[in-house]
Amino acid sequence: MGFFWPLPVYIESIGSAKNVASYVRIANQKDQSKGKLLLTYVQLAHATPVLYIASFFDHNTTRLPSSEIAGGADDQEFDLIQSYYMKSAVNQAKINALRLAHKNYHQSFRGIYVMSLLAKSDFKNKLKVGDLVTKINNQKFNSLSSLIDYLGHQKVGKKVKVTFYRDKKSRSVTGKVIPITKKRNGIGVELAAKTVVKSDPKIKTDMDGIGGPSAGLMLALQMYSQLKPINLKHGRLIAGTGTISSDGKIGQIGGIDKKVIAANRAGAKIFLSPTGSNYRLAKKTVKQQNLKIKLIPVKTFREAITALRK
Repeated sequence: MGFFWPLPVYIESIGSAKNVASYVRIANQKDQSKGKLLLTYVQLAHATPVLYIASFFDHNTTRLPSSEIAGGADDQEFDLIQSYYMKSAVNQAKINALRLAHKNYHQSFRGIYVMSLLAKSDFKNKLKVGDLVTKINNQKFNSLSSLIDYLGHQKVGKKVKVTFYRDKKSRSVTGKVIPITKKRNGIGVELAAKTVVKSDPKIKTDMDGIGGPSAGLMLALQMYSQLKPINLKHGRLIAGTGTISSDGKIGQIGGIDKKVIAANRAGAKIFLSPTGSNYRLAKKTVKQQNLKIKLIPVKTFREAITALRK
């Protein structure tokens, strides 16, 4: 039985590439145009002794400590975190696509998710991953940054009351402010904003089974191509990856070496990559694996659109 016990290690291997159009509807319509925009992902599994040993026979597989992947969260918490990251990626994609397509939209702030807690936090065992924070000291906030700024100005040792929702019930707990860095104080809780984006036309997504923030760029491209409408594909298979921020910057992701291989296996001829270390690793992988795929490094959403239009 010990051969199947989970180890404190994750096995990261080559995943797949999926057509983003199957996840997105604009005004209840799917994209039927020729070509595909492909989101790419890695396979991530908790290692057992059998899987751990087998991974050494696949040079495209990486063994990663649980602390690096899950940060101490259990499997259920890890899945929740990945789900929240995906929801955030969808919203950021919507905002970028709608703004560049000159469509009306409204983003409303609904609260702040607890993503993790530091071991030294006074709120450890009081809050847990998935709690939705609505107030600090009975005060509401209209953004994550304003809440963090408020906590940063509180003195170390001062007690603060956190009001939150868990299991659809409002609760409150009290804890002390601690030093986070030499220049910043806080409560030792990693937080992520919960927002809702409403628009005309309406954008619907169904990301069932896919977590994390790395699909942001490809989601935004798919939404934009339908909103404009504009032909970015020209019948091609185009893959890519990268987080996307509210101001359109494309951010780094993990496992890009495996993602570019997955894209090549799916028949993609173009791969959009974040610049910097992601692009360097992708370029090294293409050369080592002799992949027949063109890499395009992009810093922003606008750059990605311009590259595909060319």
